[in-house]
Amino acid sequence: MQTLSLVTLLVDDYDRAIAHYRDALGFELREDTDLGGGKRWVRVAPQGEGTTDLLLAVATTDEQRARIGDQTGGRVGFFLQTDDFWRDHARMTAAGVEFLETPREESYATVAVFRDAYGNRWDLLQSKG
Repeated sequence: MQTLSLVTLLVDDYDRAIAHYRDALGFELREDTDLGGGKRWVRVAPQGEGTTDLLLAVATTDEQRARIGDQTGGRVGFFLQTDDFWRDHARMTAAGVEFLETPREESYATVAVFRDAYGNRWDLLQSKG
């Protein structure tokens, strides 16, 4: 059996990123380990068992900094599955998360695209059935 355990997300500052993903998106901080020299191993994830963690990595080169917020070339690159779309949409909107469209009903889910604090595009979705 295999699982996808981590996905790296480039950010500009550890503490700013932790605050955004924890406070605005409702993620939990799973690890924040000082590696020395200003580096940290920071993992955040949606609350609950069996979720894939984001590894928040501070960009250290010009090439990495240029990719903050656009790691997928403007496409939706992350999908946040929820068991209550309207609850999470309301909470996230109140926390200042920018939704790029009005929520829509698709055959597979209730869905809306939002942008995180760095410009990465996400789908918030609640599957049907």
